[in-house]
Amino acid sequence: MTRPPLTFSYFPDVPSFTLTSDDIADGEVLSDAQVASSMGYGGLNRSPHLAWSGFPAETKSFAVTVHDPDAPTGSGFWHWVVVNIPANVHELPGDAGSGDATLLPAGVLEIRNDAGFHGYMGAAPPPGDEPHRYVHTVHALDVERLDVDGNATAAVVGFNLRFHTIARAQLVPIFGS
Repeated sequence: MTRPPLTFSYFPDVPSFTLTSDDIADGEVLSDAQVASSMGYGGLNRSPHLAWSGFPAETKSFAVTVHDPDAPTGSGFWHWVVVNIPANVHELPGDAGSGDATLLPAGVLEIRNDAGFHGYMGAAPPPGDEPHRYVHTVHALDVERLDVDGNATAAVVGFNLRFHTIARAQLVPIFGS
């Protein structure tokens, strides 16, 4: 079976920068901390720590997205979408996506994930599927704020990211049963 392309592979090429984490690594299996606490999984449903550097000097804000392109939906599954992160913020602590926004900088907006709530939704691929890829992306943007509100969908945010991303950094861990 051919796997879908990675998230944002159809977007224009932009420079990359460095994304690191104390919790996840490229190609490595997610720990229980980043696995869902629902849908038959007993994980902790904690968003990972993320830190970034080397982005363009003209960056005016950041957005963070977590997407599973392998979800059997026809459009993947958006696990976390965070926008309007100020340009002077270069790190999010673990569990920043708890849904109450207390660990996020002031003014940051969490968009509903595909499970229907604001916050991070841990990995939860269907039992028996091959391991899914979880594309954690930090987008450096040329605007201070995206013109979206809390009712926006991930698709609307993605549309805006298409036109405002000036650089992108990714980590792609995996998880499967």
